[in-house]
Amino acid sequence: MDQAGAPWCDHRRGYGGVGPAVQAPVPRSDGVGGAGGVLKRSLGEMERWQQQRQVAAQQAMYLRSVRQRTGALQPMDYGAVLGGVASPAYGISGLSSGFGGISPQPSSTALSSLTTASRTVVPVMQMQQLQRQMVAVPAAHSPAVARGPAARPATATELVLLQELEKQLLGDDEEEAADAAGSGCGSSITSSDWGNTIQTLNSITAASSPSPPLPTAVNNTALLARSPTNSSSSTASSSASSSPPISTASSRHLLSEAAAAIADGNYSTAASHLSVLKLAANPRGDAEQRLVTMMVAALSSRVGTAPSGQSQHRADLYSGEHRAACQLLQDVSPCFGLALHGANLAILDAVAGHRAIHLVDFDVSAAQHVPLIKALADRRVPSTSLKVTVVADPASPFKPAMTQALAATSERLGKLAQQAGIDFRFRAVSCRAAEIEASKLGCEPGEALAVNLAFTLSRVPDESVSPVNPRDELLRRVRALGPRVVTLVEQELNTNTAPLPARLSDACAHYGAVMESLDATLGRDSVDRARAEAALANKVANAVGREGPDRVERCEVFGKWRARFGMAGFRALPIGDGIAGRVKARLGPALPAFDVKLDNGRLGVGWMGRVVTVASAWR
Repeated sequence: MDQAGAPWCDHRRGYGGVGPAVQAPVPRSDGVGGAGGVLKRSLGEMERWQQQRQVAAQQAMYLRSVRQRTGALQPMDYGAVLGGVASPAYGISGLSSGFGGISPQPSSTALSSLTTASRTVVPVMQMQQLQRQMVAVPAAHSPAVARGPAARPATATELVLLQELEKQLLGDDEEEAADAAGSGCGSSITSSDWGNTIQTLNSITAASSPSPPLPTAVNNTALLARSPTNSSSSTASSSASSSPPISTASSRHLLSEAAAAIADGNYSTAASHLSVLKLAANPRGDAEQRLVTMMVAALSSRVGTAPSGQSQHRADLYSGEHRAACQLLQDVSPCFGLALHGANLAILDAVAGHRAIHLVDFDVSAAQHVPLIKALADRRVPSTSLKVTVVADPASPFKPAMTQALAATSERLGKLAQQAGIDFRFRAVSCRAAEIEASKLGCEPGEALAVNLAFTLSRVPDESVSPVNPRDELLRRVRALGPRVVTLVEQELNTNTAPLPARLSDACAHYGAVMESLDATLGRDSVDRARAEAALANKVANAVGREGPDRVERCEVFGKWRARFGMAGFRALPIGDGIAGRVKARLGPALPAFDVKLDNGRLGVGWMGRVVTVASAWR
């Protein structure tokens, strides 16, 4: 029974030199024993000793990492490891079928060189995770298995990591023995090292694997960049200051796609586009994000069917607050204020030398009339009188707000004229376009009559809305008054007869330029900026979100206005270089991005090359 001399089992060293040493039988205290002082062992002790040896051998075999090999190690096929087919032969002993030249079964030579139990380098769970991330091509002697997609070439980063992995898994015995002797334990490769390597390989696998398909709205346009998902709390806290990365061209393209889908009656596609755009909209962001917010709201009103929203839009558009916000916009935006200044200069040139001046207007704006009174006072013409007649159409939905504001405006202008030494009279007349005549307006002989149409005609219906065509009728009636000058100021924008996709595209370019120009004159968080943008939002909502009679603001480009004035019997009074120079002088060098240009007798004011408003004079 004594096996102490067996060459493969020294119970004082442990199984094959590895694992914990098995305790030798303890000498008996009764002195009974054989030669050499070694006592006889009972059958129970021998059985316990044998079981301990078997357990130690099994533990060493279980904890053995990728150490067994026959012959010289052959190079790894890294491409196969990354892109091949998973082998079912994988076990905890590690990736045997994934490395060429490594036998799947341990040999007796390999068993005789088993290392200590502390040399375990691959924990069970990490090894299973690695097996799921890396798949190997079956060895030549393995049974055939179904193959997946062809292996892809390994990248440089993957090769470096896998070479390090191979070095750690298949290092020389001599180096490992030296490490064990020097450290008093097994391999220096720790579980944290393995965790770092596996996490790196996982990130490479995730980055190189195909991404799931994007939403339909993004696939169709290839516009929106993917971004990490944030928690609900972080999203709520950052929604006012950040939005998904989407370029100006991308947002404009998605808006055009949504408008085209609405025009075609494909509301589900439009809603899909708008849901993507809502992620990029930010009412407190930059100019483009604010514009997207307005456009998305306008288009969404066409996808929804709630009548309350349409009623609210009309109430907002016709309100006194909207009228006041529009006049504020004319004050704070050079794109609007400079065009009004150009119209004032054309009026002053037409009535030069006259003492009695009669101005017929269809609205009253402090941004235009206050500078006009000051300019008349600067002429130094004695006994100058100014009579202002405001015409209000009783059928216009804008009349209530205008009538409500007239009293305060007339009082302000009267005080200013009195201080300037000008005799000032103000009256309001309610009549339709077809009822306009000199007697009703109080025109008198000897007066220098001027008619001002600043942002007025775009609110008068034309032939596309009413067969009566009040717009052209108004022009014919004004011509019959025989004025010395008629000034026209309008936005250079086609929101009248253009189809929805073209109308939206033009509105994006136009109001985008206005939004950007506000950055040059107002802070993004100022109260005036918020009110001016509210006015723009109402204009956008009406131009893009409404059709038929509900679209009450119908702007046209200058070419169409010129045709209308020509058919009504007017001829152009070209605005000269003198007026353009004075308008530019008022702008000054501090705002170089604003443009003031003369083109065929019309004065265009804009931002960064985009004409926003046009002023012209007629007779």
